[in-house]
Amino acid sequence: MSRQPSNQRSDIYSRITTRIIADLEQGVRPWTRPWTTGQAASEVSRPLRHNGQPYTGINVLLLWSETIARGFASSRWMTFRQAIELGGAVRKGETGTTVVFASSFIRTETTETGTEIEQDIPFLKTYTVFNADQIAGLPYRFHEIAPVQDPMRRIGDAGRFFANTGALIRHGGSAAYYAAIRDYIQMPCLDAFRDDAAYVAVLSHEMTHWTGAPRRLDRDLSRYAKDRSERAREELIAELGSSFLCADLGIAPELEPRPDHASYLDGWLKVLGNDKRAIFSAAAHAQRAVDYLHSLQPEFDEEAAA
Repeated sequence: MSRQPSNQRSDIYSRITTRIIADLEQGVRPWTRPWTTGQAASEVSRPLRHNGQPYTGINVLLLWSETIARGFASSRWMTFRQAIELGGAVRKGETGTTVVFASSFIRTETTETGTEIEQDIPFLKTYTVFNADQIAGLPYRFHEIAPVQDPMRRIGDAGRFFANTGALIRHGGSAAYYAAIRDYIQMPCLDAFRDDAAYVAVLSHEMTHWTGAPRRLDRDLSRYAKDRSERAREELIAELGSSFLCADLGIAPELEPRPDHASYLDGWLKVLGNDKRAIFSAAAHAQRAVDYLHSLQPEFDEEAAA
């Protein structure tokens, strides 16, 4: 496997970062846009591959953003070849959407002294997918809108999900936050929220922070209170984690930014402007946080997840 040229990888990072910055400059958080388009009649979910497997990380943001920009109703995506294999055909004139695949491979090199060392070489490549709305002749299941689950049952499932994590969640007061030193989450009482879904969205945000503790995923939060840039990075991770988790739980996340988080917009723009890989890193950390929370569930199956 050949290593992808660094300038090509840099171009991928730049193009995607520029796109997300453009949304933020308009005051739009692209990770919440799928629930502002009138598609709420369909089930909330992550974008799905042709086989029903959810996309993860940065690809969730890319495909959600494209869904809004082009008004797609379907959550299913596939390559040109996969469409043909399923008996469909991409309609003439349709343009695809770029998604990315990031991984690494091991390369063995010999030093001047004859010692063999293994290097983990990262690579990033792109490929093109099409939404099911752009493809004719697909089986009916690709266009069928799943029935919406009863909202109260969804909230109940979310409550069990959070309880299974073992996190200490306290209620009272008017602020929501994760107290890192004492390792607990503080939440206002349920009645203080617009609705139950808003409560779940905020708790999902704080749960993402909770995963960063040293004995969990060990994200470095030591500079959170001292460095605005580091605080903006962690808040971006928590925002993405909340959106990913809400999609997994079938609940529309907060559409209006919380007053204490709206102030992070300038910080996010500065972070993304200075580091074209920041959104990729934040999405990866958010994905790991959500995966960790799923791993704490009693029904979690490592083989199925793999």
